[in-house]
Amino acid sequence: MIQTIEASPDEIYDIELEHSLLEANARLAKENRILLDGHGITGIDIMGAIGSGKTTLIGRLVAKLKDRLGVAVFNGDATTSSDADLIAAQKVPVVQIATVNGCHLDANLVAKALRKIDLDGLRLIFIENIGNLICPAEFPLGSKARVVVVSVTEGQYMVRKHPHMFLGAHLVVINKVDLAEAMNVSVAQLAEDVRILKPDIKVIPTSCKAGTGLDEVAAELLAI
Repeated sequence: MIQTIEASPDEIYDIELEHSLLEANARLAKENRILLDGHGITGIDIMGAIGSGKTTLIGRLVAKLKDRLGVAVFNGDATTSSDADLIAAQKVPVVQIATVNGCHLDANLVAKALRKIDLDGLRLIFIENIGNLICPAEFPLGSKARVVVVSVTEGQYMVRKHPHMFLGAHLVVINKVDLAEAMNVSVAQLAEDVRILKPDIKVIPTSCKAGTGLDEVAAELLAI
């Protein structure tokens, strides 16, 4: 069963009453991190544009990991539960965070989601952010790592156009590499664009369809 929380218009950012929205969000993110650390849970913020393959990637990772350790998923979406439904079919705890057309998740909404599930026994929580390569960069959620997913179907210049997203990432996944030739996109060049921004970052090419790179992604996240 999917649990849902929804940001109502009068409290979408009840933290706006604070001196600074970003400072208030950062404070709540620290509180989320303390809670997660206290339960031995690694929160992973998955960010990327609409259509990059975030939901499919999370679904494949859940399938690989759920029998080995406790996994839950927070699915951020404006209104629909389509993505959350796909994950819930795997019988893991899912909370849909409906932002009501908000362009990113914030620490306040994640804190509410954390109160919706039993944290005992969990080891990983995947937090799927809203499909957006701009706004989420400014709002930490309390996760231990941030993953940016970019697909070859978005074109050759997505990394160059959105540098701030990649500067704050711990891992970059270049997805849908099975379509690279058809899209006339160089996976190697996308990876190089990422490393120019952040030389020490891990970049993993993946294809959820073919299964390419998924074991490597899972191993990287478990090592965080």
